Amino acid sequence: MSKKMLSRLFAVFSLLLGIIFGANVYAESNEVTSSIVLSPMNQRIILVPGETYVGSIDISNPNSSIQDLHYTAQIDSFSQESDTKDAKGEVGSSGRTNYNIMMDWIVLDKTSGMVAPNSTDKLVFRINVPEDAPAGGQYATILIQNMDDSNPSTGANTFQIKGNIQMASIIYAEVAGETREAGKITENDIPSFLFDGKLEATSMVRNDGNVHTDAEYIFQVWPMFSDEEICTNEESVKTSLVMPETERYHTETCNLPAVGIFRAKQTVKIFGEESIVEKTVIVCPLWLIAIIIFVIVALIVWIVIRMKSRKKAQ
Repeated sequence: MSKKMLSRLFAVFSLLLGIIFGANVYAESNEVTSSIVLSPMNQRIILVPGETYVGSIDISNPNSSIQDLHYTAQIDSFSQESDTKDAKGEVGSSGRTNYNIMMDWIVLDKTSGMVAPNSTDKLVFRINVPEDAPAGGQYATILIQNMDDSNPSTGANTFQIKGNIQMASIIYAEVAGETREAGKITENDIPSFLFDGKLEATSMVRNDGNVHTDAEYIFQVWPMFSDEEICTNEESVKTSLVMPETERYHTETCNLPAVGIFRAKQTVKIFGEESIVEKTVIVCPLWLIAIIIFVIVALIVWIVIRMKSRKKAQ
């Protein structure tokens, strides 16, 4: 092949590379991930009947490569369904209940706004608490959603927000007055035998009161003949929010060696009630069980054969 032909092939190859990488650069420059950041994501407040509470949330547009972020704001409901072992407690917007009538008390200072790149907008809300507001928990969300038509395209270098983005800031309120704090721990369990090293301690708590509370979970695991903890959250206790008149299913996990004997302890607390369970946990995989069974069977067969051999010898 001549040098002239090689030069032409090299030029074509370079052109193809330029087209490919140029297209990728162009595509990447226009594939912008937009986002909305809310602060705080949730807040716990005390409300007094007959008074007005004033609060706010910050709405941020953190991505400097997109245009102004236009958004809408609205009040939405919030509740927590009871957890089960199969459906682990859906939490979010729902229908009306006795615990989200606060939706009717909230007034936003605006229902739409604009946030420039790398900027923050403040949304103020007021909660006008009625004189006859029931004591106990009340819950609502401030739902923020981007507006799809906020960034009309005017050329190849214009960036657009595509698709809907929704974020919610949750308000956990407690109306002052006669509240009822009552709950129960209905399950606290640790398995005694495992085929693999994934140890899961489970529990179920029930909140019979009219205010939300945090259930606490302390989970610790040690080797059978040592006090050096394999897993522990004692210094950073796990909690889960339990809404009024609901149950909450919870799982704590520890990854253990594939074979061994261990000690495990779980402590669960809610409304001053405490449940402690301690178990010896054996981890034995199926392949090891199969080997043990094979050895036992082989040993039995050997003993039977030996006994028959002795009888014949006699």
